[in-house]
Amino acid sequence: MGDSLRAVVVGTGMIGAVHAAAIRAAGGGELAGAVASTPERSTQVAKEWNVPDRYPDFEAVLADDSVSVVHICTPNALHVRQAEAALRAGKHVICEKPLATSAADAERLTKVAHASGLLLAVPFVYRYHPLVRELRDRRLRGEFGAWQLVHGSYLQDWMLAEDAASWRVDPAEGGPSRAFADIGSHWCDLVEWVAGIRFSELTARLATTIATRPAGTGASFATNGEGPRVAVRTEDVATVLLRTDDGVPATLTVSQVSAGRKNRLWFELDGAEGSAVFDQENPETVWLGAEDGARVIVRDPNHGSPEQRRLSRLPAGHTQGYADCFTSFVADAYAAIEGATPDGLPTAADGVRSARIVEAVLKSSASLTWTDVDDTPVTLEAPA
Repeated sequence: MGDSLRAVVVGTGMIGAVHAAAIRAAGGGELAGAVASTPERSTQVAKEWNVPDRYPDFEAVLADDSVSVVHICTPNALHVRQAEAALRAGKHVICEKPLATSAADAERLTKVAHASGLLLAVPFVYRYHPLVRELRDRRLRGEFGAWQLVHGSYLQDWMLAEDAASWRVDPAEGGPSRAFADIGSHWCDLVEWVAGIRFSELTARLATTIATRPAGTGASFATNGEGPRVAVRTEDVATVLLRTDDGVPATLTVSQVSAGRKNRLWFELDGAEGSAVFDQENPETVWLGAEDGARVIVRDPNHGSPEQRRLSRLPAGHTQGYADCFTSFVADAYAAIEGATPDGLPTAADGVRSARIVEAVLKSSASLTWTDVDDTPVTLEAPA
């Protein structure tokens, strides 16, 4: 790789900080600055992150020709506008999911990226757990046989309290789906990629378990338990039945109100010759089932598939986790910018796929019917 790519993180909440750390850990990129919601906040974050205070706003980033990569980590409703502006300014983009809050906007942004010849990547980073790669390799080698059943869940509890609040609750900022678009999308991307399947139709039911929440971020409630409340118009939980394009049934449960579940993305793939289980909260092992028993394998850079070994940054027994996935994802994205073709890098097409599944879930929940998932190729002529 040549000179380091100069990168700026736009959006400085939790996920922006994760991006910043990954840029520094991945190598090949220089964290050149950060942009927060106001110039004052940008100055504060620049000091906290130990980066130059050179970008008071997003426009200043676009105007800086030395910036190669923009990481979009802002509220969902801003993604399309900011990503498109960065692409048109000649910058590669890593855009947090969802790529857009509608499939049409995701498709349009994909066309802009294609026409520009620039990278547009989406951090479906659970693909970067080494043992996820191990399961995918075993599937490609035919170890599990034809799939019989796919099932799993993605459970969190960060919205369990009645006074929990976030910009994600507001459809104007987070989009029309919350729990499913935020975490169910990760499950669908990961399972389709590992299992080599495509969900072709689904029926979904969404539910809001807490009717009202604090307006805004709920800061006033954090201090005195008082303040305005607003009706919640996005879901806390989702249950989905799915079928693949070759008829395999699947089930998915999604929740942001399951007490004690911090970030439990779990799936089981049941094949004619074997089964596999992955649990994101325990990513150093996977369970493999056979008719005559079961066994657990551990991440080990000295054994297993080439991709498991490549992504194993630490010796066996030295726990890797989410931050390591993000570092590996950023390293692959930057390598792709330099001309490499890393396996499994999630790009704009994966963002479109996710947006289409989200829209099918919303449509099905509203109509209480089975709904097809759009799988037509995106026509890549750029919009005017």
